[in-house]
Amino acid sequence: MSNSECFHVNTPLLESLDMSKRIGTPVYLKMDNAQPSGSFKIRGIGHLCQKVAGPGSKGVICSSGGNAGMATAYVARKLNIPATIIVPSSTPELVIHKLKSQGATVRVVGKVWDDANTEALTVAQNQGLTFVPPFDHPLLWQGHASIIREIKACLLTKPGAVVVAVGGGGLLCGVVEGLREVGWGDVPIIAVETRGADCLNKAIKAGKLVTLPDITSEAKTLGSKTVCSQAFEYSKEGHIISEVVTDSEALQAIELFLDEERVLVELACGAALAAVYTGVIQRLQEEGRLPRPLGPLVVVVCGGSGISMPQLQHLKSKLQR
Repeated sequence: MSNSECFHVNTPLLESLDMSKRIGTPVYLKMDNAQPSGSFKIRGIGHLCQKVAGPGSKGVICSSGGNAGMATAYVARKLNIPATIIVPSSTPELVIHKLKSQGATVRVVGKVWDDANTEALTVAQNQGLTFVPPFDHPLLWQGHASIIREIKACLLTKPGAVVVAVGGGGLLCGVVEGLREVGWGDVPIIAVETRGADCLNKAIKAGKLVTLPDITSEAKTLGSKTVCSQAFEYSKEGHIISEVVTDSEALQAIELFLDEERVLVELACGAALAAVYTGVIQRLQEEGRLPRPLGPLVVVVCGGSGISMPQLQHLKSKLQR
């Protein structure tokens, strides 16, 4: 395998007329929900595994509430090495089933991702497995940067802004690095989290890294209690606008997206979509934090494997009480 193209695919960049009308500026959707593992994670994890999990590898281990685990399991199956995925108890059965169908060994440990991660590090050391971090590693960010190279190849003009959902901050780091690499370093990034999983926003407000006491958001795949320090460092440099939406707003966004674009994504991805659907973009323009008129807005549709119609119904009954 000469390059990581073998794992991730070049995903479509689609113009959304409905979203464009909503905010009065062209909106382009980078459809990373179309990746073979269901989310953008395959970009970084494919790149990392290629570099660190050679033919002599006893196998890979990853702690993940979903998408990093799915990407790791997929890549391990392609590399023909064993994968162990350690998930927290908040992980939907649907995701555990999907991980097993990729041939991975799944263990449930702890309540939140941080607990699963502690266990994965221990097992990696004891069993000599290659540890695959879900978001905090320079090789992951390098891999995620490919998303911007693909956008640059399709978009004729520089974007007005790029919208991303933030969990641990791996995608955000990749987007920053990708923008710098293609000469778009001054493009604002709107980094969106859900309330209850908003570790970047809290860190920015405190001026230092903050560890949340618990993840109370239903967007479990955004559920890291501390953002990676590199994402926090990038946030100090002025081009990152941190925004927080509620779970209900993220849910409303995935329902509107399903109706308008005929695509079902998970709640974590709905955080980014909510920036368009709940008027965050217009508000930032009114506050003078984004220009008016605005160049093309690119929304990274990060996807997610933890969603199905029953899961959507479950979220609705939980959040609309």
